[in-house]
Amino acid sequence: MNAVNVHLKGLCLCAALLVGGFSAGIARADDEDEMMGFIVDDCISLVGHNFYNAFTDRLRATSRLNFNLVVRERPDPRWGSLIWVEYDQRIVYRRFIAPNATETRELAQEAADQVRAAVVQRKLQVQLQDNIDLGKDEL
Repeated sequence: MNAVNVHLKGLCLCAALLVGGFSAGIARADDEDEMMGFIVDDCISLVGHNFYNAFTDRLRATSRLNFNLVVRERPDPRWGSLIWVEYDQRIVYRRFIAPNATETRELAQEAADQVRAAVVQRKLQVQLQDNIDLGKDEL
């Protein structure tokens, strides 16, 4: 009976060490950067969804997705759909697409190339920005 208690205490100690190590891993993960590679679809119409699909296909094929984007749409029955892409809560691409646009795929591929270039330029600007005297929350 005494050997069983010693064995159970040893198992409890091992379980406590595992749980403690697991929670330390979670704490380290919280300190790291946020997850990257998400492209959120906030489109409403078929034109918007077709644009989003072609846009994401092109981005995934041509670049490493180490950034997050949001593709938004505001449909208008007269003018078509206003589609814009946001990076870091800033608009990096905006265009009207006619409701009967047959070149939506080509427009989306061009947009993906333009957005990728804008993201690279924005990241470079952030790296070169002189913010030695300010904390991140003061920018």
